[in-house]
Amino acid sequence: MQISIDFWTLNVILPNVDSGTAKLAPAATGAPAKIRRRRTSPSNLPLLAMSTPGILLVFVFSYLPMAGIILAFKNFSAASGVFGSPWVGLANFAFLFTSGAAWRIIRNTVFLNFLFMVAAQVCSICVALLLNEIYERFVAKLYQSILFFPHFISFVLVGYFVYAFLNADSGFVNNILVALGMQKVAWYSHAQYWTAILVLVSLWKGLGYFTVIYLAGMVAISPEYYEAARMDGGSKRHEVWYVTLPFIRPLIIINVLLTVGRIFFANFDLFYNTVRDTGLILQTTDVIDTYVVRSLRVLGDFNMAAAAGVFQAVCGFLLVVASNWLVRRMDPEHALF
Repeated sequence: MQISIDFWTLNVILPNVDSGTAKLAPAATGAPAKIRRRRTSPSNLPLLAMSTPGILLVFVFSYLPMAGIILAFKNFSAASGVFGSPWVGLANFAFLFTSGAAWRIIRNTVFLNFLFMVAAQVCSICVALLLNEIYERFVAKLYQSILFFPHFISFVLVGYFVYAFLNADSGFVNNILVALGMQKVAWYSHAQYWTAILVLVSLWKGLGYFTVIYLAGMVAISPEYYEAARMDGGSKRHEVWYVTLPFIRPLIIINVLLTVGRIFFANFDLFYNTVRDTGLILQTTDVIDTYVVRSLRVLGDFNMAAAAGVFQAVCGFLLVVASNWLVRRMDPEHALF
């Protein structure tokens, strides 16, 4: 005799088992089951209290300023105030995109952020794989600390470091070139060099952060999977390709999706302090954020700055939704939502 078990019926019968007698719950007889609301456990109250400052900070600095979005659709006047200024519709957006620098700064922002994303993800995964092979705990912690240390350095100091290396007169790089019998290079006068320079600076600054994230994911992988791969005759390359990378794939997807959502937002600290607002190299280094700040400083145009911010936010939101939709179509289990 074959016995068939309905798991839904089993779930609603078992909670009602009393002294060996199973009573059929209302859900099993077709009656709708009432779902009780879960009340917050008293043990969770300290955790909620600890999260309150973070929630308030997000509310104050992320939600309250959203009222300023209306500046993108108004001709702001300090005398009339934000809400009293006249509406101009999409005129600010038209002015932003008809300016000669609009498409240049958008291209630079997207292109450089894409290079930053690819370099950071690829290099951090490779470095994490190398660190994962170090079995001496002290040495591994030392390397992690060395890699993670630049993440805590201010971009103001990073800008001075870069200037000390690339100064045309007494920079470290030019001194090496002269010692090798080569000519000095005026780094701050040639725009073609700065795409590679900015990628290297961004990689040096953020490599340790992503490396620690991926290394934590690799450490959580059970050693049994590697033992099974070795028993099947797999080499180290097979272990990395068929064990390590599949297990950290959710981390890779999440990091890429979050980075794609910010691809229209340039790191203002990086560009402003490293480039030092040098006009000769703005052709390849000028991005949306630095252009807006320069417009505010020179022209005091709050309307265009607000329009640029709205444009960045909308594009970032659409990119996150589109990227998540693509991931859901390919692998639904690893989508963010």
